[in-house]
Amino acid sequence: MTPSPAASPWHALAPEACLQALEASSDGLSTAQCAERLARLGPNRLELKAGRSNLRILWDQFSNVMLIMLLAVAAVSAGVAYAAQRFPKDAIAIVLIVGLNALLGYLQESRAQQALQALRNMAQPLVTVRRDGLWERLPSEQLVPGDLIRVEAGDRVPADARLLEVAELGLREAALTGEAEAVNKLAVLVLEPATPVLERQNCLFQGTEVVRGRGLAVVTATGMQTELGRIAQMINTAGGETTPLQERLDGLANVLVGSALALVAVVVLLGWLMGQRLLDLLEVALSMAVAIVPEGLPAVITVTLAIGTQRMVQRAALIRRLPAVEALGSVTVICTDKTGTLTLNRQVVQELRSGTTALAVSGNGYDPHGDFRATDLAPPPGATAGLAPGGRNLLLQAGVLCSDAELKQEPDGRWEILGDPTEGALVVAAAKADLDGFALRSHYKRDAEIPFSSERQLMAVWVQDREGTLQAPLGTSASGSATLMISKGAPEVILGTCDRWLDGSGAAALSDDQRQWWLEQARDLAASGLRVLAFACAPHHPSPEHELEHQVLLGLMAQLDPARPEVAEAVSRCREAGIRPVMITGDHPLTARAIGVNIGLVDAGAEVVLGRQLEEADAGELAAIVGRCHIYARVPPEQKLRIVKALQGLGQIVAMTGDGVNDAPALKQAHIGVAMGITGTEVSKEASDMVLLDDNFATIVNAVEQGRLVYANIRRFIKYILGSNVGELITIGSAPLLGLMGVPMTPLQILWMNLVTDGVPALALALEPGEAGLMQRPPAEPGESIFARGIGSYILRIGVVFAAITITMMLYASRSGVPWKTIVFTMLCLAQMGHALAARSDRPLVQVAPFSNPWLLGAVVFTTLLQLSLLYVPVLSTFFGTVPLSARDLGICVGFSLLFFFYLELEKVWRLWRRRRSADA
Repeated sequence: MTPSPAASPWHALAPEACLQALEASSDGLSTAQCAERLARLGPNRLELKAGRSNLRILWDQFSNVMLIMLLAVAAVSAGVAYAAQRFPKDAIAIVLIVGLNALLGYLQESRAQQALQALRNMAQPLVTVRRDGLWERLPSEQLVPGDLIRVEAGDRVPADARLLEVAELGLREAALTGEAEAVNKLAVLVLEPATPVLERQNCLFQGTEVVRGRGLAVVTATGMQTELGRIAQMINTAGGETTPLQERLDGLANVLVGSALALVAVVVLLGWLMGQRLLDLLEVALSMAVAIVPEGLPAVITVTLAIGTQRMVQRAALIRRLPAVEALGSVTVICTDKTGTLTLNRQVVQELRSGTTALAVSGNGYDPHGDFRATDLAPPPGATAGLAPGGRNLLLQAGVLCSDAELKQEPDGRWEILGDPTEGALVVAAAKADLDGFALRSHYKRDAEIPFSSERQLMAVWVQDREGTLQAPLGTSASGSATLMISKGAPEVILGTCDRWLDGSGAAALSDDQRQWWLEQARDLAASGLRVLAFACAPHHPSPEHELEHQVLLGLMAQLDPARPEVAEAVSRCREAGIRPVMITGDHPLTARAIGVNIGLVDAGAEVVLGRQLEEADAGELAAIVGRCHIYARVPPEQKLRIVKALQGLGQIVAMTGDGVNDAPALKQAHIGVAMGITGTEVSKEASDMVLLDDNFATIVNAVEQGRLVYANIRRFIKYILGSNVGELITIGSAPLLGLMGVPMTPLQILWMNLVTDGVPALALALEPGEAGLMQRPPAEPGESIFARGIGSYILRIGVVFAAITITMMLYASRSGVPWKTIVFTMLCLAQMGHALAARSDRPLVQVAPFSNPWLLGAVVFTTLLQLSLLYVPVLSTFFGTVPLSARDLGICVGFSLLFFFYLELEKVWRLWRRRRSADA
């Protein structure tokens, strides 16, 4: 029988109403009910979206328009060779190059998409379930809505459920919500229907972990209907944006192929009109088509990105997908989580309030060294100003004794907390006052306690103090007391149990005005984003069985997960670089704003947008919000995805950080998904492009700088390669128009130039160190062409000059009775060596450190020797169709090559002079 659909969301129904709506009872479902529901609803597992097969990935490599053109060239070349009864070495070489490029692309893309599999693995525990009135252990896949389940500390929740009973139940929902603190659960709550997932304290969610207590719940959703399933569905549908480099290279391919085909058509038409043989024109067309395609470019880009990857991993950024290296350099917005990325993920006491004194606490993290700086507060009516004798230490001692965390030093010198981070902060604060937590607990032994619960909102302990040393600051009111009761908790709750407090004179009666003053102190601290705990004690209190009353208020402690010390500088560098940092957190808006102000992200009065506001916003309102807002708080996972999509809709290149399952869809959707290496779940890592090995926001900024260097180097060798290719193209196309018989270079020789004499120096250019000011420039405009910012004009201008010099030499050589084809081939190769040296910088080479890139010098020497081997090694000379050149002919090649090099350097001097002249004007 089908359970009736609930009229309201499960969190908005009382436990009994949930059972009724699900047609369940305290004995659980019957076997027949379970079988019927399982058959109808399916097993409790996440459905994976089928990815591309390896064969499909390989096939897709041949959709690249440049590779398609090369394959067509190979086919025509093979036909021409067959007609001329020659061995089709040109066609074979072209096919091999196409195969190599396709293999490189396949290896980059064939890495299996494992995010959903990792997500499925999170949801496979055994579960204790009640059926037919009996408790049994079953695989979680067999659960159905209406099943009664029991969870306890250490369990992973197997499905979404509504709590029926709890006993001190606390869950870590970081994987789902992004926040690491344990969430206290209450079965009796009935919440508003619009309550977001982050605040549903009466529900359990699949994939989260029980850290304390136990609970009884009824399953409300399984499989893809759970919150985890909704995230899986978002991962299924998240776009996986192409990187800016991929888009620019696609644009480059289209421009090159279109230009080549148009130029080939013009040359063939003019040659035919001039009476050239059609077969000769066809060979010229083949050579031109091969010349325009930079066959070595994919390999050079792959190696360049791999080099960038190695550099980044040395700076704690692990790149999982190569194109992400360059994409980082184009980022315009960085959306980052707060906890652990902008902050240390370590609660630290920032301030004490005792008597009428505020005590600021210094220090870093869990390091037990720091100072207390006192500031006087305006006292409330009737109070004695100042700090009671011993009042500060009693407050700190109370924090240690009314907690269970321990401070421990690791072998490498780091200080760590064992236990709850909030309690650990109290132990560290005491250690800064030279109060040893272990010694205090050994001396003042605990007799009894009331553990913390969300209902009471406090914790209390009874400790032995037979000598009365601990209670001494309380004065005569503690005379004869051998036990001291100490409590900590929410300020309004603790103050409600107090009738005295420690002012400047010692223990004094607490008036209503003074009580209100203390509540205002707590509110002021909370408004600064601090978490506030109040502490009180009571001598002579008999035991936990008696009411907690007649306490003495000791003061307040306010703590915060502080910002990482290097983050403020990283945020400043972002702004200098034209990048907008944005904080997206599940934490409280006041805490988020406090951290934002601390790191220089926003001003004190900055807007903080809540998750509920995002849910209510339509597409237009959302676009306006993401265009102006820098901080988002209480944000559920689907809104993170909406934020990323909205930013992308505004044309932004988005990097998104995350560590939980809830972040995976947004990580996949962003241009660059950045997962946390220390605290991140496997799901988030598998959905990401980059993993931060230190979980540090500053590392992202360092990676952006490296990405900009990679992009600058890619632009550098693209203008080098394509400038040379345009020169080759014009030279080859001019031959039939100038009446020369035959093609200056065969496709095989052109492939040699594009792969070796272009490719090897281009690889060395990828190792060029960065120039100053990389992070003082704005990022590349989203959608910017690879030819933008002068690259296109440079390629055309240099290509024309290169061709003019080469054609001049070609005409001279062809009329001098020397082997002009070999001379043209050799001169083009040698000239490219000078071009590679000149392409290092936009400044004249005399202003560049000559040995700052020794790899380029080595590549130039190595490639020159290889080129000479094609002339003077008989086997290679025969295969490539060259002849040995005399010293005079080789000198002609070197002379015209140097002429091209000197032109490149003189042009840089002239451009530098023009810039200086404009600046002076």
